[in-house]
Amino acid sequence: MSKDQQPERPFAKRIKDLAPQLGIGAAGLAVVLLFTLVLGRGEDLAPAPSRAAEPEAAPLASPKPSVEVAKPVERSRDQPVAVDRDALVVRRVLPIEAPFRHGDYVWNEEGAPPQGRVIVTVDLKAQTLSVFRAGYEIGAAVIVYGADDKPSPIGAFPITQKKQDHISNLYNAPMPFMQRLTNDGVAIHGSDVQWGNATHGCIGVPTAFAKKLFGATKLGDLVVITDGKMLDTSHAERL
Repeated sequence: MSKDQQPERPFAKRIKDLAPQLGIGAAGLAVVLLFTLVLGRGEDLAPAPSRAAEPEAAPLASPKPSVEVAKPVERSRDQPVAVDRDALVVRRVLPIEAPFRHGDYVWNEEGAPPQGRVIVTVDLKAQTLSVFRAGYEIGAAVIVYGADDKPSPIGAFPITQKKQDHISNLYNAPMPFMQRLTNDGVAIHGSDVQWGNATHGCIGVPTAFAKKLFGATKLGDLVVITDGKMLDTSHAERL
């Protein structure tokens, strides 16, 4: 027997030999052989010898390529993006007991949709950050921000990078739960939020809050930074 030939399986050969006596045509024989292959699908089946008269099997359809989400375009601090006003509609705000001091934060997702567009707002004048999901405020914190010589930028910036354990390559300083906003050094990250502290343009939040925010956002989510301009919450519910 040459190496190009394969031995016929005993059961299949017996069926083939009995085909003329049983009156099984070519199509019926093919069905029977297919049934024997199904029964033996747990075995390593040798390929059957090729026959020129048999039509070639149709090629299997190649799997569809997975859809990749485009990475947000990196921007400098003087290249903010436009914001869809509908994305800034506030449906619910969290109750915050005054005073809201440095180092304080609240986080409460109760009653908020589990999914939906996430928008982070930062008010430098009020020194606060809020995170909304589908218009529902789920977190807020007191922040530190850029000093006069390294001010935080004004405008809307998409999150372009997320890194849980990050060290600043400019200042060799830890930036836990870093979420990059610009390609020239502006990010949101965990920080020692105390009165009198400042950053080099970043938005610093309490590290425990930064961890929660890190888990709630994804690449492309917008961070809107203003200097005293607040969202309209007059029609929003209070939790």
